[in-house]
Amino acid sequence: MHTAAAAAIAQATKAAGAIVRMEPNDFQQIIYKTESPLVVAATSRLFKTNYDYLTSYKGLVFYTRSPRPLQFGSKVELVNAKKIWIPA
Repeated sequence: MHTAAAAAIAQATKAAGAIVRMEPNDFQQIIYKTESPLVVAATSRLFKTNYDYLTSYKGLVFYTRSPRPLQFGSKVELVNAKKIWIPA
């Protein structure tokens, strides 16, 4: 990896804090545990369509990618984003 790219990723990780990647079912369990969850959602299309989601819970940021849109209850505040970028 190029040194500048590695430095940029390290800086982005410091700025974002810890991001926990998880399976879609586990992500939904975090949402169900949260009283008033805020979920950021984006659709990515590279070779196929994927649905990306972010939320925070107890000071951590949780991320998942799903081949199908996730369904959330009415208590979820959903914010649509153009793109979600997660450091490698």
